[in-house]
Amino acid sequence: GMQSHLQALLSLYRLFCPEQVTITLPGKMKTYFKNSEGPWKAAITAVRQRNQGIPRTQAIFLGTSQPQSRKRKWNAQLVIPPSSTNTNNLEEHGGKNHVCLYSTNVSFPVEQLQTFPQLLQNIHRLEFPSQMGSVLTSPLLLHYMNCVKDESIYLRLYYWMGQMLQEECTWCVVDNPNEEEFKSFLETIYKAECFLQEGFSACEEFLYKTLPFWDGFSCRSEILRLVSWIPLSNCSDIKSYLYDPLAQLFFTSSIYFKCSVLESLKQLLHNWLNCNAIQTDSEFSS
Repeated sequence: GMQSHLQALLSLYRLFCPEQVTITLPGKMKTYFKNSEGPWKAAITAVRQRNQGIPRTQAIFLGTSQPQSRKRKWNAQLVIPPSSTNTNNLEEHGGKNHVCLYSTNVSFPVEQLQTFPQLLQNIHRLEFPSQMGSVLTSPLLLHYMNCVKDESIYLRLYYWMGQMLQEECTWCVVDNPNEEEFKSFLETIYKAECFLQEGFSACEEFLYKTLPFWDGFSCRSEILRLVSWIPLSNCSDIKSYLYDPLAQLFFTSSIYFKCSVLESLKQLLHNWLNCNAIQTDSEFSS
């Protein structure tokens, strides 16, 4: 029989292809699908307001409704949290002398990790910080992350980074004025990717979702640098989510932008070749 969710799906088909739906559907039913034109209407409105000098109040993000923004103080900044371990662990061992830190039964606090020899001596007793974002600014923790291939570590960083990118993206959240902070955040991610010699999955997902909305101007150098670290994946996905959005901007932009895109894609190919060579050497050795 006709179920409510099937009726909603048929009504959506009828909206775009009325000739394909010949049955009679009820006039009133629960809305299961949001208007797909909403994000584009919001983007067009924002452009009109910007061109007319009207303060921008409408917001869009990734083709969905307005995201729940983090409640920050009026003078707060987008900062990456400092490295810190569990508070209880620090209180428990804070009063003991430094020799205790090298005991085999005690975790080594990341706050006291200052040198590479310390990392080597305590690599089996380190704990990742309670706030995973702090690893982005710590070369020693990035070294540790590279050595410890723990899926949960990457998942923690994936969720944190994905949320930060969603809430701070200056061209998807139209009324977000903190472009310099967002630029700095993207630059920090790029430096961490260069250090690890691999791209973050959260960053890849962010680029695929936001490039269709990107104007080619906001955070240009930072975005094109991040593009160069997209992992090697299915060619059809690369074409749909990367090449097609960039092509629309490429053919309507300046020579400088065209050269920047070509340089970014050249670096992307270079990174892919290096990654493939490393995998081939590893398989050959094994």
